[in-house]
Amino acid sequence: MRCLYCGFADSRVLDSRPAEDGNSIRRRRECIGCQRRFTTYERVDEISLMVVKKDGRREAFEHKKLLSGLAKACQKRSVPMEKLTAAANHIERDLRNTMEAEISSRDIGEKVMEFLRDVDEVAYVRFASVYREFCDVRGFLGEIEKLTGGGGGDKVD
Repeated sequence: MRCLYCGFADSRVLDSRPAEDGNSIRRRRECIGCQRRFTTYERVDEISLMVVKKDGRREAFEHKKLLSGLAKACQKRSVPMEKLTAAANHIERDLRNTMEAEISSRDIGEKVMEFLRDVDEVAYVRFASVYREFCDVRGFLGEIEKLTGGGGGDKVD
């Protein structure tokens, strides 16, 4: 690491510790040439993800939009925000682990639906209604039948 003060090309690390929310490392360094101290931060260089929308447009992946979609689906449901945040982090990590630069919005939607199906059936149907663009009640009923295993269960009066 080049010294900020004298430009010497070498320094030694005096202290390292996690910084921010654990996504970077703070290093306290000392220049070998002038003995002055300075701080550097080291973080993983993440690949930028592009989302390919249904109409072919491309836009940068935004974690905030993913979390917002989960929160809207679970609005007024008893799903804790910590669970939604963990799910959004997990989904984003899965997307980044594919090492693909472009991810279709369809793939993201399927991952969200997979999570919601296991967490809250009402939130799942809410999200599915927007994601799958239901035009009428038949769309809802079809999705509910898939959720309940074909509708062969007992009727509720």
